[in-house]
Amino acid sequence: MIESDQVVSKMSKGEETRRKIVAAAAPIFNQRGYEGSSLADLMAATGLKKGGIYRHFSSKEELAAEAFDYTWEQAREARLLGVYEKDNGIDQLKQLIANFVERRSSVAGGCPILNTAVDADDGNPILRARVQKALKAWVARVQKIVTLASERGEIRPGVDAKVVATLIVANLEGAHMIGRLERNDDALRRVQQHLFHYLDSEVAATSLPV
Repeated sequence: MIESDQVVSKMSKGEETRRKIVAAAAPIFNQRGYEGSSLADLMAATGLKKGGIYRHFSSKEELAAEAFDYTWEQAREARLLGVYEKDNGIDQLKQLIANFVERRSSVAGGCPILNTAVDADDGNPILRARVQKALKAWVARVQKIVTLASERGEIRPGVDAKVVATLIVANLEGAHMIGRLERNDDALRRVQQHLFHYLDSEVAATSLPV
């Protein structure tokens, strides 16, 4: 029994160390990209030597993939804050858009989908697959909000939920890229206004059900 408890304890400690490495490495990868993140950067961030890192990860690529998943989870949580507290789908979409503009993930560097998609476009199929999965989930989440709102009569008849979701995500991600280049949030705020107007004038039912 003691031996079994010791094994469980060691496994738990190993998993805890692994999570700490991922959390420490996440902002490095998100800000500098895969190629720009050196082993020296990762050792400095984690406080571990090369052997300590590779005791938990088989390669830098595996660590980068886990770091992306961690960063995306933090970003996703920030984007969804307060969304489902709203009474109808249009307000939920507006809250999601506002969160994207106003709130920042706990991991520095901005949107991990945008950052990693550019970074992994040509030479890193593992990271590319992670980004594709995250983007698909991001669009699907928005699409589900629209679909459920449509079923409740909050959306105009004939509105395509996937089109709405794609337009929202594409506009936000594009404006975020511009903002990164210009080092301000002007584009994001203009897109927020545009999307709010689009939702009110082209997506929302003329009168929401009481």
